[in-house]
Order: sequence, then structure tokens, then C-alpha cells
Amino acid sequence: MLGLLFALGLGISGMTQPQKVLGFLDVAGSWDPALMFVMIGAIAVTFVGYRLVLRRPMPVLSTRFSLPTRTRVDTKLIVGGALFGLGWGMAGFCPGPAIVALAGGSHEVALFVTAMFAGFLVQDLVAGVGRQVSAQGLSG
Repeated sequence: MLGLLFALGLGISGMTQPQKVLGFLDVAGSWDPALMFVMIGAIAVTFVGYRLVLRRPMPVLSTRFSLPTRTRVDTKLIVGGALFGLGWGMAGFCPGPAIVALAGGSHEVALFVTAMFAGFLVQDLVAGVGRQVSAQGLSG
């Protein structure tokens, strides 16, 4: 149910329309500020939601909260953020809206989502090789 609500919100806000997203990113040209209000709304809901949920002793469907523990800005974070931003700027999609936009049947969206999942797999392979090299370096 929440996934459907999220998908509806993405569709209504225009996040599933690359031209709308690219218009928002075009601050030097014909800038469209509409998505700024979507982001402000999302930040407000998250701000309030986290405070309400974290008052509970535990989540509804788990025995403990799983919150991020890493606070360090490192190369992985910077490179990942840059790649995400480049992909968003070039295609006008980020992962959630792209998956929702698949329902429209566009070949371009299907290609983007396929490439996105291929990128996920490549990242997993690279990370796995990195872990193996680190483990061999420690034991050898």
C-alpha cells in the first residue's frame, strides 16, 4: 500500500517525467522550481516521521531499528553521489521514479532501468573483487 502511495506521489509531482526533472536542474536556463516544493515536502515529512517513529522502543515489524552508522564522507560516497547526479542530469530519472515510469511502457525508460540494474551488478562485482583483494592482502 505504501509503495502505491509513493508511486502516486512520484507521478503527481512530475518526478516520472524526465523533462520536468531536467527543467528543475536547468538553473541557468528555463528553470522550473516545481520540484523544489516536492523536495521541501519530502524533507518535512521525513523530519517529522523520523522523530515520531524513533520515539517507539522498536519498529513494528522488527526487533530493532537499522539506522546508518557511517558518518564519514569518503571517496566512495563522493564518487557514488557524482555518478548518481550525472545519471540524474543526463537521463532525468533517479531509481524510484524510473521504476514507477516503467508502467508507461516506454522503451527509453526500460533501457534506463536495465542499465541501472546492470550498474548495480557491476558495483557488486567490483566491491566483491575489492573485498577479496583486501582479504588476500591481510592473509598473505
